[in-house]
Amino acid sequence: MIRIIHAADLHLDSPFESLGAEKASVRRSEQRALLERITAEVNKRNADLLLLAGDLLDSDSAYAETGEALLASLQKVRVPVFIAPGNHDWYSRRSPYARLPFPDNVHIFRTPRLESVFLPALGVRVWGAGYTSPSCEAVLRGFHAPAESGVTQLLVLHAELGRADSPYCPVTEEELAQSGVRYAALGHIHLGSGLRRAGSCFYAWPGCPEGRGFDECGEKGVLQIDVDGDTVKAGFIPTAARRYEKLRVEPGADALAAIRAALPKGTADDIYKIILTGETAAAPDLAYLRQSLERDFFALTVTDETVPPRDLWRRAGEDSLAGRFLRRMQRRIETARTEEEKKTLLRAVRCGIAALEGWEVRL
Repeated sequence: MIRIIHAADLHLDSPFESLGAEKASVRRSEQRALLERITAEVNKRNADLLLLAGDLLDSDSAYAETGEALLASLQKVRVPVFIAPGNHDWYSRRSPYARLPFPDNVHIFRTPRLESVFLPALGVRVWGAGYTSPSCEAVLRGFHAPAESGVTQLLVLHAELGRADSPYCPVTEEELAQSGVRYAALGHIHLGSGLRRAGSCFYAWPGCPEGRGFDECGEKGVLQIDVDGDTVKAGFIPTAARRYEKLRVEPGADALAAIRAALPKGTADDIYKIILTGETAAAPDLAYLRQSLERDFFALTVTDETVPPRDLWRRAGEDSLAGRFLRRMQRRIETARTEEEKKTLLRAVRCGIAALEGWEVRL
């Protein structure tokens, strides 16, 4: 069996502009610590390989501290490491991949052409390619790994699936199926895909191991991939020091109480956006809410998407499409069996009237 730790899209030195200078600096330091966590998982789990599928860095340059942290972490990895630079950290003569003295166990794919390294002790051949600019052509098109008895073929690549015109190394399931590769460790997509299969080729994107904004919410991590002949299994390893989360709350008569009731426990390390929704007669006091809640989070944003109350039933007596719709919904609400069913029906009324009258729905 071959055990792989597959990571991608660390985006070290991200600007974190929305957090302000002090907290952005903290987050960049925490990103560097992410390297240590991944290294520790590689060694703790007795992995055979570490595959890094691009965008380790947020650009083709890096802070000096980041370069030092990258080298220090990789020097602790006891197994071969393969890096396929992506569209953010493409390889060039001025990039950290060219300038830094990487340890001997690290191989960096430096050209946008598929190349391979054979590891006889593992019976593994690792294929890969790297970007040399912010874009890359379809390197997998027409590729098939030569058959080698007793050799497991692997691929590490920063690529986008399903868009033939993508500037980010487009691939298709057909190309993966015909590649002769047992497992393709892919990067570029920040949402983890789970283990997928195309023919005899298994593939996945692990997603980013640390969220950087509210488009990267929830638990983040890397993948453990176990390849045993024709069998490939995947396990998720959480690595994020902090989570980004969005929470939608109807404020009611007491917005602070409503928010506290909706919040889970243990948010002190996390970065939250609380979105107030629904109908309210008075606009919520956002400054008061932020001041009351900000100690419960590493960072907090509160936004108001509430609207003034509307009389949903004012047209129920009309001889019109709106009137017939409202009367029918009234009957359904009266016969609803549960409070939850009533709430669902009321949301349907809001959506229906909004569609008929042309105003925006904010549920």
